[in-house]
Amino acid sequence: MPAKVRACAQPKTSNSNRRVLQAAASVSAAGAMVKLVAMFKEMTVAGIYGRSDAMDAFLAAALLPGLLVNLISESMNQALVPTLIRVKERDGHERAQELLSNAMVWMTILLIVVSVAMALTARVFFPLIASHFTRPKLELSIRLFYALLPVVLMTGIAAHCTAVLNTVDRFALPALAPVAISVSIIIGAFLFGSRCGIWAMVYATLAGSLAHVGIVVWMLHTHGYRFELRWYGMTEAARTVGRQYGPVLLSGFVAAAGLLVDQSMAAMLTSGSVSALVYANRFVSVVLTLLAGAIATAIVPHFSRMVAHCDWAGCRQTLRTWLWMTAMVSAPIAALLIVCAHPLVRIAFQHGAFHAQDTAVVARVLAMYSIQIPFFVTSRVFYRFLIAMLRTDVVFFCGVINLCLDIVLNLLLMRWYGVAGIALATSLWTVSTFLFLGYWAEKLLRKAEEKQAFA
Repeated sequence: MPAKVRACAQPKTSNSNRRVLQAAASVSAAGAMVKLVAMFKEMTVAGIYGRSDAMDAFLAAALLPGLLVNLISESMNQALVPTLIRVKERDGHERAQELLSNAMVWMTILLIVVSVAMALTARVFFPLIASHFTRPKLELSIRLFYALLPVVLMTGIAAHCTAVLNTVDRFALPALAPVAISVSIIIGAFLFGSRCGIWAMVYATLAGSLAHVGIVVWMLHTHGYRFELRWYGMTEAARTVGRQYGPVLLSGFVAAAGLLVDQSMAAMLTSGSVSALVYANRFVSVVLTLLAGAIATAIVPHFSRMVAHCDWAGCRQTLRTWLWMTAMVSAPIAALLIVCAHPLVRIAFQHGAFHAQDTAVVARVLAMYSIQIPFFVTSRVFYRFLIAMLRTDVVFFCGVINLCLDIVLNLLLMRWYGVAGIALATSLWTVSTFLFLGYWAEKLLRKAEEKQAFA
């Protein structure tokens, strides 16, 4: 349940849509640049490695560090940002800095502990998530995973700094910083791919991640906050973040389990199915980052400020405006991706070791994945409102429902459509997310308005 806060100030209608639009446009522009470079990276990697066993092994190994970052750092960001903004608005910048330092300590310890635990148990869980890999392929995945583990700490710190920069309305440059990783991989694959094989991808990922974290830590210092690992005690604000962090972290575990379910079920199918799933998702992730990611990044500070001042009229206006805007933009894009799936995959990937039959498989997966786009993008508006309301428990329950649906739908649909059925299952449970979060956002907002009316 949400923590108690001070009595709200007199509400005032806040027309923040213009600021949200400007911030979202900045994030989208930076994200577009990052994704363009990332697409060139994928084309380079596909030409060098194709849908090979080595590439399957690398993708399986890289999945887990990414999931760990989302579990620990992204969950901390979602729990921290609304409270950080409230503390800064009500108690001043120095109290906010103390809360940030406490959160940095928690996050760093958790990232290190979880990384060590995963390293110690890698030979237990890798055979489960890659059950149909051959023995040499499985062994390669485990070795690659060990080498990629430092990425967890580096990327986690970078994501944390980026979220804090967003609270001071710095969006474009932090969103552009991840381009360092793609640039590093492109250079590494070109220069060392033939000499080092798949290990060139590992070395380049580590170098790019180090550059990324260096950039955002420098930006954090130039915009008023310090990156420091210092404990200031268990303040009321720290306890509030802790109470919110638990449900968000559990929700992250559930979401990570869903991704692992998809990848492990794809590994049960024909060789190259894991790669097909990942390659197809590259196109969809571009749209989700440029739309859902940009809107979510831009809107959460404004929701948090409006909730801090009990500006429920502003919250309702912002919800209504951005639901319609995201729906009108995302639905045509989804339709375009479905119709143009085959030529898009052919143009992007069909060269070198990536052949026509690979294009046919990936195009079917892309069409099924694209169905989710309008539902996912619009549901992010509801999601960020619930986070600002400190109702992370609702987010957790939604994740549990999604995981159950994902398993059931995967089992049914992969029998009929193969790896494309796994993508379709993802799209279907995204519809459930939209409905569930929308119901709770409307319910909580109505209760807040009624309470304010009788105050």
